[in-house]
Amino acid sequence: MTLDLTLEDSRWTILPPLADRAISATLAQMGLDPEICEISLLGCDDDRIAALNAEFRDKPAPTNVLSWPAEDLAAEEPGGEPFAPEADFTGAIPLGDIAIAFDTCQREAVAAGKPMDDHVTHLIVHGLLHLLGYDHIRDEDATLMEGLESQILGNLGLDDPYTME
Repeated sequence: MTLDLTLEDSRWTILPPLADRAISATLAQMGLDPEICEISLLGCDDDRIAALNAEFRDKPAPTNVLSWPAEDLAAEEPGGEPFAPEADFTGAIPLGDIAIAFDTCQREAVAAGKPMDDHVTHLIVHGLLHLLGYDHIRDEDATLMEGLESQILGNLGLDDPYTME
């Protein structure tokens, strides 16, 4: 896999190994060859992600993760499987870009009583599924996406983030 990792915030020391693990597990689950997939990942702080959120979503506030798919793979029918990504003329599959904010991730992990590593792994899986055409706006799509997230995280030995304890 080609992972273009940019760490703008020095607190993101955990991001490189978590990203490799989460992305590899997600691509394997989706039947994609990681050797030809290309992804960019930005590890930033709340100020940077708030600026990106304002610029691209017209929401001037921090969020945990943002994704920019290289192409729209979304299913046309609610709850349907997204279209499979295809290789470009170089043989690579460019999937897109993800940004993740340390401050928000840390706050959310503490509030939920979860290890930061587990929460960040979940958000990377979540962001990558967005690049692959999954979404959670419509209920049927959310059910499909959350089920995949739970399965991928379970395969990594992590708790289901959607079950209440």
